[in-house]
Amino acid sequence: MPRRRSYDQYCAAARALDAVGDRWTLLIVRELLAGPRRYTDLHADLPGVSTDVLASRLKDMERDELATRRKLPPPAAAYVYELTGRGRALLPVLGALAEWGAPALRERRPTDAVRAHWFAVPLLRALSGSPAGPRTEGVVEVRLDEGVFHVRLGADGTEAAHAGEGVYGDGPAERPDACLVLDAVACRELSEGSLTVADGVRDGRIEVTGDGVLAKELRGEWAGPPRA
Repeated sequence: MPRRRSYDQYCAAARALDAVGDRWTLLIVRELLAGPRRYTDLHADLPGVSTDVLASRLKDMERDELATRRKLPPPAAAYVYELTGRGRALLPVLGALAEWGAPALRERRPTDAVRAHWFAVPLLRALSGSPAGPRTEGVVEVRLDEGVFHVRLGADGTEAAHAGEGVYGDGPAERPDACLVLDAVACRELSEGSLTVADGVRDGRIEVTGDGVLAKELRGEWAGPPRA
């Protein structure tokens, strides 16, 4: 294989950027954090990427052991791409980038494409990492005007992959423990930390349905035992 461009610096950050610093690579990781995806699905949810560039990035990710390609058993008989353990370890990196970039979403440009599940990684980080976030693991379905997705609280990329799942999923959850209904602005504010779910519920900006502990925690109705 031809040698890729490198910063040629004996530095951990430079080495990381050698692997994931190319345009589109981290966004491919974002898509694959939902679980195995076909090439056509990746191309559909990465508007603006050419087929040649997508194919090249996927080959690079295979070579750098960030992703693998495998054939699904019959009757599907299709090939899918999925993250390796090293690729899944990029979840907190993407989460931190999304948190840092959330304020830049305060203005939506007319040319901006949008997919509902693009809010999943920053929302997952916000719900899991906030001191006011829920203590209970479970699946939260999120309904926006732009579409529906779900996140799995308490599962990192490795755990989810071992269960044959992603840390989030596009579309409704099969058996959600709680359901959030909100708009994209409230979702962005949750991601950047300027709003909590409980405050959004109190102000009528977020609706949380569900009778279990997770739903009650999100609504601020049940504090549970103190954190260790």
